[in-house]
Amino acid sequence: ACERALVENFDSIQTNLSKVDVRKAECRNPEDTKAILDELEQGVGSIECNTQVIGLLREALVAQARAALARLPAAERGTSVLLTQLGRLMRDMGKLEEAMPLHEEALQACRETLGDRHSDTLGSINNMGLLLRDMGRLKEVLPLEKEALQGRRATLGDHHKDTLCSVNSMGTLLQALGQLEEARPLLEEVLQRNRETL
Repeated sequence: ACERALVENFDSIQTNLSKVDVRKAECRNPEDTKAILDELEQGVGSIECNTQVIGLLREALVAQARAALARLPAAERGTSVLLTQLGRLMRDMGKLEEAMPLHEEALQACRETLGDRHSDTLGSINNMGLLLRDMGRLKEVLPLEKEALQGRRATLGDHHKDTLCSVNSMGTLLQALGQLEEARPLLEEVLQRNRETL
């Protein structure tokens, strides 16, 4: 069930993890609940406890995902949604160096099996760009952003939400790199299209 959720419902896992709150825990004996929660507040505190519980749950998800990946045939592994989601999870946990080989494997496999313009390949390019941004390697992101934007414009058109995400991503990257004149028309394009459609 854990493996299936990682593949089919990753965003809900992230949402549910963010809702963890030990203050809402219940004991069989309601009188124990107050005593335990009072002791918890005096000890580590509920916020720190929530952080630790969420961390342990994420580590359990990572272990499940790694075990599931190990069971996949080599031919399926690289284009597996599970590989991509594990990379996202590692990135969300701040384990950027551990996420890198996962994103590299997914991108390489998508390029080789699906081609450079397939939506999964463009998604892998985007994931690699996000990881490199998190690592502060902005200049390495630029060619990836350009490729993703060109690919999405060519395959999805200018009005598709994924294309607009790429336009916005490219605009904010150029802004972060101090290339404001190049960033402005892209950010204006996103604003205009969002106003039109939303």
